[in-house]
Amino acid sequence: MSYAIYGFLYLPILLIAVYSFNRARFGLVWTGFTFDWYWALFRNAAIWQATQNTLVLAGVSTLVSTLLGSLLGYGLYRYRFPGQKAVQGLLLLPVVVPDIVMAITLLLFYQLVRAYTGWFELGLGTMVIAHITFQIAFVAIVVRSRLQLLDPALEEAAYDLYANTWQKLRYVTLPLAMPGILAAALLAFTLSIDDFVISFFTSGPESQTLPILIYSTARRGVTPEINALSTVIVAITLVAVMGFPLLSRSSRERGRG
Repeated sequence: MSYAIYGFLYLPILLIAVYSFNRARFGLVWTGFTFDWYWALFRNAAIWQATQNTLVLAGVSTLVSTLLGSLLGYGLYRYRFPGQKAVQGLLLLPVVVPDIVMAITLLLFYQLVRAYTGWFELGLGTMVIAHITFQIAFVAIVVRSRLQLLDPALEEAAYDLYANTWQKLRYVTLPLAMPGILAAALLAFTLSIDDFVISFFTSGPESQTLPILIYSTARRGVTPEINALSTVIVAITLVAVMGFPLLSRSSRERGRG
């Protein structure tokens, strides 16, 4: 039964990868093996532009969300304050709310603010803000969970050695939490690259990303170039997904050490 479930989930991905090497431009008939469709990706200006937009979007949003999410995760771990439970509940909203709901909410917000101020013209900037809004939650949750694994005796030992709060944070807490922070950043980057719904609703005419390009192109018919591009995205995502548990395990081991 488990093999059938795995086959149902991953067989379509495998077929896309296989037919990305098919010499035939149309149809499902195998006519020979070729790398031509992958070379064609490098000659397609639209794909290059979408790739650039995707990397800029994922890079900037991941950098900002990792910084803010790590600070939020550390604050929830270290301090107790009134309304903390409410903050923790709000932190889960971007995780549990459907993407379509968040996308429409952000779009309405942008339209409302733009109507009164002229700000938030739909484009790469609005997409970055939209991605940060849901990435922060994932980063904060991951970082906080990693900090909870740290041995409190290590921080107490730093105080016994006359370290102040900043020195304790810089030389003890931050190095031990760094694998968890990197794992959270890797997760945020993966979520940004893979996102379609929120990107689609908050994008402008000149800010097309790879998922949006694949969707718009596939509506006119699936071509070998789309299969090749999809395979590349899946490969990048797979590397990131495999790296996340490795960093998480490293974080747990260092925390217990």
